Amino acid sequence: MATATAAPTAGRTARTRPSVGAAARYAAPIGLVIVFVVFFIATPHFLTVANLTDLLVSASILMVLAMGQQVVVAVAGIDLSVGSNLPWAAATLGFAYTHGVNLAVSMLLALVAGGIVGLINGLLIARLGMTDFIVTLGSLSVVSGATLLLTGGNTVAVSSPFLQGLALDGVGPVRWFWLVAIIAALFVAFLLFATKTGTHLLATGGNLEAARGTGIDVGRIRMLAYVLSGLACGVAGILLVARTGGADPSLQTDLLLSSIAAVVLGGSSLFGGRASVLGSAVGAVLLTSLINGFTLIGISQNYQPVAVGAVVLGAAFISRFQK
Repeated sequence: MATATAAPTAGRTARTRPSVGAAARYAAPIGLVIVFVVFFIATPHFLTVANLTDLLVSASILMVLAMGQQVVVAVAGIDLSVGSNLPWAAATLGFAYTHGVNLAVSMLLALVAGGIVGLINGLLIARLGMTDFIVTLGSLSVVSGATLLLTGGNTVAVSSPFLQGLALDGVGPVRWFWLVAIIAALFVAFLLFATKTGTHLLATGGNLEAARGTGIDVGRIRMLAYVLSGLACGVAGILLVARTGGADPSLQTDLLLSSIAAVVLGGSSLFGGRASVLGSAVGAVLLTSLINGFTLIGISQNYQPVAVGAVVLGAAFISRFQK
């Protein structure tokens, strides 16, 4: 009798005690609050309107990348090629525009360039059965070399009133960059949680063989995920050119690591099957705030990758409790 009584009590205790996995889902908002408090105390310039505006503009680029990475992670994949696909898309825009191509067409070419890299990744992974890590790591190197060849290793200056307005203007206090990031997040949220395709994406990431057994074309679904990630690189490339006024062909390894960390910090699992679009967005703002705060308090850029790397390791540790 004593044993029978103790068992339900133990069960209730286990159910009511917060698990590490449950707490991990709130890592991004908790971390964001901590970062804001710390930098508010450290410098009076952090919580100013001008700085927060600039911070959110920078975060918009990472947020768009994170939305593409979110879809890939949802199918239990990873896209390392974003570190080179982003400058590749930006370089395509810059090369086309500086050679007389209409700006609208140049921007479309940037989207196509990013999407093609995603399509090739998807074909190799989904149709040929190659490992996503190896494929996207190889793409990271190949596309980086192609970008250097296209630009001659030099930054391509892009002078366009439209792109300048995209970076500096908006609707009232709302900047265009924010709207682009919000639209990207809403699109991914709708795709994942309100469509049959989204159900298939999450089911494929949750259990590949079970999804295949129910008749889902897991190859097509996984390929779609990488194409969307490539298109996100195209959008982010356009934003980066608008913000910097040029296409830098160098690898964007910081954005690559941050896009993965933002997704995992946001509550998604690297094992697939679960996604949190809002969490990924908050994770992107958190990581951007960290770099922004370090810059304001005068910490050398040489040390900033250490902090980002530490967050990535923390995100990987958190993912252990989200399987």
